[in-house]
Amino acid sequence: MKRALSLGLMVLVMMFMTLLAGGVAQAADTHKGHLTLKMGDEVYVCGCGEACPCRMMALKAGKCTCGKDLVKAKVTKVEKDTATVTINGKEEVFPTKGKYTCACGEACKCGSISQVPGKCVCGKDMEPVKM
Repeated sequence: MKRALSLGLMVLVMMFMTLLAGGVAQAADTHKGHLTLKMGDEVYVCGCGEACPCRMMALKAGKCTCGKDLVKAKVTKVEKDTATVTINGKEEVFPTKGKYTCACGEACKCGSISQVPGKCVCGKDMEPVKM
C-alpha cells in the first residue's frame, strides 16, 4: 500500500514539473518574439488595418509602435504563426511571431511584439528578436 501511494505521489510530482516547465517555456517565448495565444484570449492589437506595417500585438493596453492606441480584440482562431482576431466585428489576421519584442526582460508580462521597431506598451524601446 505504501509503495502504491509513493508511486502515485511520484507520478503527480512528475506531472506538476512537466506543467511547470511548459509554463516557463511559454513565458520565455514572448521574449523570443513569439506570442502564445489560444482561442478566446483577449489581446490588444494595432487597429489601423491590414495595410499598417507594424502588426503589433500585446497582452496589455497601451500605444502601438505606430503611435496610436492599441484596441482590445478577441482571438477567434489560432494557426501555426498567426492569430485571427475580431476588432469591431471584423476579423483580421496578425502574426504571432514578431521581428521586435519588449526589451524589459523576462520579468515583464506586457507581451509586446511588432513587425517594426518602436516603443512597447511599457514605454521601453523594443529590441530585435534574437533567433
